[in-house]
Amino acid sequence: MERRRSEVFELDVLLALRAASSSPYLEFLRVPHLSAGLYVLAVGSVDTQTPHTEDELYVVLSGRGQLRVGEVSRPVGVGSLCYVPAGEVHAFHSVVESLRMLVVFGPAEQKPTAVAVV
Repeated sequence: MERRRSEVFELDVLLALRAASSSPYLEFLRVPHLSAGLYVLAVGSVDTQTPHTEDELYVVLSGRGQLRVGEVSRPVGVGSLCYVPAGEVHAFHSVVESLRMLVVFGPAEQKPTAVAVV
């Protein structure tokens, strides 16, 4: 297996690529042990994701809303770091300012997604 070299990603470039896509999620990195992407939810958006088979970490870059994990909802905003264990039912809701989030999966997310070429 070929070893992947280190990379630097620019947030403004990734946000532009995500905005040009028809999806709220843009994966930009995939290696065997982790994958990462940007997830954007506009004000009033409905988060339709289903539980994942991987652990997740969301880093809120901008915006405000709520994250429900199981039966518990908590406010999230700039600087919130949200860990969701594999298999846990979760969704963002009550988005009052567009949420822009970095999402990291460990190991790499199993479902096939489009990977941006940056």
